Amino acid sequence: MSVTGTRTDRITTAVQDARTGLGEVAEAQPGFLSQTDRERLLVELVALEAQVVELRMRTLAASADVASAHGARDVAGWVALQTGTEPARLRSELKVAASVDRAWPRVAEAMARGALSLEQARVITQGLDALPARIDADARTRAEVHLVGLGTGEMDEVPEGGFGPRHLRLLADRILYVVAPEVAEAEEAKRLAALDAAARAKTSLRMRPLGEGVTRITALVPDPIAARLATYLDAYTSPRQHSLSTETGQEGAGNPDAERLPQHHARGLAFCALLEHLDPNKLPAHGGDATTVVVNIDHDQLTRDLGAAGLLDPLQDGEQQISAAHARRLACTAKILPVVLGGKSEVLDLGRAQRLFSPAQRTALQLRDKCCRAEGCTIPARWCEAHHLDPWSQGGKTDLADGVLLCSFHHHLEHDPAYEVSRLPTGDHRYHRRT
Repeated sequence: MSVTGTRTDRITTAVQDARTGLGEVAEAQPGFLSQTDRERLLVELVALEAQVVELRMRTLAASADVASAHGARDVAGWVALQTGTEPARLRSELKVAASVDRAWPRVAEAMARGALSLEQARVITQGLDALPARIDADARTRAEVHLVGLGTGEMDEVPEGGFGPRHLRLLADRILYVVAPEVAEAEEAKRLAALDAAARAKTSLRMRPLGEGVTRITALVPDPIAARLATYLDAYTSPRQHSLSTETGQEGAGNPDAERLPQHHARGLAFCALLEHLDPNKLPAHGGDATTVVVNIDHDQLTRDLGAAGLLDPLQDGEQQISAAHARRLACTAKILPVVLGGKSEVLDLGRAQRLFSPAQRTALQLRDKCCRAEGCTIPARWCEAHHLDPWSQGGKTDLADGVLLCSFHHHLEHDPAYEVSRLPTGDHRYHRRT
């Protein structure tokens, strides 16, 4: 029996006709069209794209057997391999397709006629999928109709073309107040609590030195924290802030060039200024000591603004070289413990006067040891504990020569009678279980 004229054949023919038609105008120049025709063409192209995406989503959702036949993890992965596209983008479409196919036919219908974009459909289905389980089918239908109408512009007092994804997201978050106002307040409180917990679970901050004097900082933080940071940074980047500080004769953090800098660059400089102006006396204790920036610099270089200084760097577990000018600036805005060579310094060897190593001594140990001195251990010095080589209880002194940094694990082994400790010529410690 011939399958000519079946729905499947019509789909394939429609796609082939569309590709053939577009191929025929590949050489045509839109610039020769009138402004009115180009305006209409741009709108129609967006609608056509929505229709193509909807058909692709529908086909992806129905093609699990394709992945199975080719041993692919999923159909999105197979399509990506065949076409050179990003599998993540196709999997994102597949996720929307699954949601639409499961429960939201009006979203699919609007996309199929080019009235709703993929981005709009994604926001709408996310909002609809988040509806609480106690909302009945009638309220769910009204929610879908309402959000689709907002997206397509087919409602009164809605802009022509509908709301974009950003506005739709806000409206989708508040849809309960439209379709079920009697439970909206309680459900909104639960939703926000769940969002807060999820945001904290995802919170992270990574720092990766890239060389050339810069480090990449990548962070995921809850939205309210990001808004707070943006508020602080905007205070530093405000040209008005600079003009006010100039008028009053006070030293201000405002950037007079903020209006001429790209926003990302201005905010980056503002972030540097924010850190340099933190009050270290209000920061938590760090490693048992006050939070301190340690700079190692020759006294002449510090006073003459020449040469280089060493900054104790927790990212690289050692020292990084900074300019003397940078060291001078840090000394004005942060709590600096200068290890000034050739200059007046703190007394580090306290002898028997004190059992515990002082903050200054711990800093000197960090500069010397860099990390845990157990053989092969790489725990950073800032996480280590100061250990007496000769026990203080047996007459040992609280001096640098008698101190060594060990991580908590190896510090416990140091005092564990089940282990024998030997000191290597390098100063590292090696441990053997006694037999």
